[in-house]
Amino acid sequence: MRRQIYLLAISFLICGGPGLQGYSATSGSNVDGKVKSDTARSLEGYFTPAASSAKRPDPEGFIQRWLLLEPISKPNRSNTVFTDSYIRKAFETEYFPGQFTVFPKDRQKVKAGTQELMWHSLDSKDFNVKLYRFAYGLGKETYGVLFWTATIVNSTRELRNVRMAVGSNSASMWWLNGKEAVILSGDRRMVMDDCVSKSFTLNRGKNVIRGAIINGPGMSDFCVRFLDEKGQPVKDLTISYE
Repeated sequence: MRRQIYLLAISFLICGGPGLQGYSATSGSNVDGKVKSDTARSLEGYFTPAASSAKRPDPEGFIQRWLLLEPISKPNRSNTVFTDSYIRKAFETEYFPGQFTVFPKDRQKVKAGTQELMWHSLDSKDFNVKLYRFAYGLGKETYGVLFWTATIVNSTRELRNVRMAVGSNSASMWWLNGKEAVILSGDRRMVMDDCVSKSFTLNRGKNVIRGAIINGPGMSDFCVRFLDEKGQPVKDLTISYE
């Protein structure tokens, strides 16, 4: 099924261990149908704490280890406002110190306006990272929010003619080693490989990915992987958060 979706989406290639202790709050909601009974807000159905050892992409090349910042309040009553110009302005705004220059650490706290927010290093149990479930599980705002995420991709060799392939719900923007790689504007559902970057070289050693995802009402999630010049997933990588 994923292969079929990929073949459909590829025609649009270029677009401009331990438990989760302390991660619960009472509630009783079921939104995306993955669990029949959600009597306690928890991350356990969707995430595990990231281990100190490096992690490889999943069998289809998707990156599952990320540092996720608790959501920044960004009220929007509709996702139709997410034009290129709107999201560029939204993402270029500095919400917290070191936004583009400092790589975050697990449990590090930052101040975004009046909000004090924490970074969490987590492994997604699915190929896509369910941001709604991340926020919901922590008892944070789920709608009208902006998420920041970051990870480190390690390569044992220089890889040329590689593309970053991204899907997100809703709009998002992604940077690789400080340079813009992919922008996904508009009101969209997450589709794997929805937008694919131009070709670039993945450096030998560490490569830093940063991402920003904005959403009004509805679900929030994303997926990221690298594709080689033949459109095949790049899996000879390790992912770390430091």
